[in-house]
Amino acid sequence: MSGEPDFLAGMARASAARSARAAAGLSLEAVRELARTSPPAPRLALSPAGFDLIMELKLSSPANGVLAGDALNIAAQVEGYARAGAAIVSVLTEPERFRGDLAHLRAAAGVLRPYGVPAMRKDFLVDAYQLYEARAAGAGGVLLIVRMLTDAVLAELLAVAAELGLFVLLEAFDATDIDRAARAAATWSGPAAELLIGVNSRDLVTLKVVPERLLELCPSLPTRHPRVAESGLVDAGDAARLAAAGYGLALVGTALMSAPDPVALGRRMIEAGRAARQTDSGS
Repeated sequence: MSGEPDFLAGMARASAARSARAAAGLSLEAVRELARTSPPAPRLALSPAGFDLIMELKLSSPANGVLAGDALNIAAQVEGYARAGAAIVSVLTEPERFRGDLAHLRAAAGVLRPYGVPAMRKDFLVDAYQLYEARAAGAGGVLLIVRMLTDAVLAELLAVAAELGLFVLLEAFDATDIDRAARAAATWSGPAAELLIGVNSRDLVTLKVVPERLLELCPSLPTRHPRVAESGLVDAGDAARLAAAGYGLALVGTALMSAPDPVALGRRMIEAGRAARQTDSGS
């Protein structure tokens, strides 16, 4: 399936319109107060073994179509991720192209809380209102796409996230994005380990994965912050290869949503990634 040359621009416009509609129903002041008075989410805790998995709840995608029908037991899927050892569970909330919903985030956060695993809102976020929404829904973190945001907006959103105690995954697609992410990271006032910087290997025009992009760009990522490989990981071999290349986390969605046993696949990927990191550090 082909994407559009301005895919991110279109998603940004739709996201801004959704945010405006939400604010018309619940004011910025009200959602900010909800965010600030909500129970704290579990804090991000990465393994000393050097590799973790971000497991994703994703019902559909423009590239792969429908991944799960309406009969999917979201609570069971998310609980399986926690039992598999997920450090983070990413939850799509974009409704038009990914069939996501804030209700999915609230449900996931509730299931994950007893396990001490934070949920991350994954969406095409463009303003602070959406960060307050995420926190009020129980999220412990958010994804921000560097290319979609100006430097000023990116700095503002990082400041709001730090104020709310949210971790952030900054998503980059190329070397220019990484440079901007590194500059933005200099403004981050939270713990260094709670600002993740990732490379998404998906081509934004074709929506196809370009796996070699992960290996090419990893050396350009700042070493002060955890590095995340995104898109295209399908098995334990992929996890091992990317862990050996220097990534401390990998975000996996489609493979887990399509797997007959996502718990087993998640565990195999975590074990392979950690074994590769231990082998690399011991060599």
